[in-house]
Amino acid sequence: MNKKEIKSLKRGLEGLYKRYNKRCYVSPDPLEFLYNYKNPLDREVVGLIASSLAYGRVAQILSAVRLLLKPMGKGPRDFLLSISDKDLEALFSDYNHRFTKGPEIVAFLKALQRAIKKYGSLEGLFSMGDSIKEKGVERTVSRVTGAVHELLSLGGLEKSFLLPDPLKKSACKRLFLFLRWMVRRDEVDPGGWKSFSPSELIVPLDTHMFHISKSLGLTQKRQASLKTAIEITNAFRAINPEDPVKYDFVLTRFGIRDELSRSEVPDLVLG
Repeated sequence: MNKKEIKSLKRGLEGLYKRYNKRCYVSPDPLEFLYNYKNPLDREVVGLIASSLAYGRVAQILSAVRLLLKPMGKGPRDFLLSISDKDLEALFSDYNHRFTKGPEIVAFLKALQRAIKKYGSLEGLFSMGDSIKEKGVERTVSRVTGAVHELLSLGGLEKSFLLPDPLKKSACKRLFLFLRWMVRRDEVDPGGWKSFSPSELIVPLDTHMFHISKSLGLTQKRQASLKTAIEITNAFRAINPEDPVKYDFVLTRFGIRDELSRSEVPDLVLG
């Protein structure tokens, strides 16, 4: 993109941000669960649970997250730190959300519990594994990969649909969505983490964002992969270097909210 194209795109995207980056446009979205928790240490637990279960129809997702969080009460972190393996199994052995069954969710919760005990927080877990040579996107992928492998190990799992691995070329939409919630702070994203910078984030690439990005000329790739997510992120970084995923929420409202159509986006952004 040349300077003129970047300026035009930014003007259109900022217009959408000012209009739609508001909490009244969040629902239906698993992000809304995070607003119930003021403590960032509780919010990160809820955020990873909600984002990990964010696959399938949105009504199913919200029901699945609600069912899992209900026994945890107002303090999910304390709940995980105090509950025994036996009680976890008794509570959630019959859990069922599409591909995610009771044994996997129990192992996932055990992994969160043990990660918090080992690293002090989920932020501590996702902050590990830095290398001096790793910067920007590479650093983020390294951190996420390390966190995924550690959680699988702590939960006694060889693999889990809840925890996609960047090294296997997955776009890792749900994990990058979780990071957006934790790292960015504005009217929609609650933030709370300090060990990442918004400039390091990668676009949470789902079908909506992929097609919208293609319509805006941000990618020519044919499928939503990690390489595609990085390419789109770099395009947004040319527009907003300090906060490349700033426009993710507002763009993905189109196609999610009944009153907003994805086909409207090019005209609204490009004029």
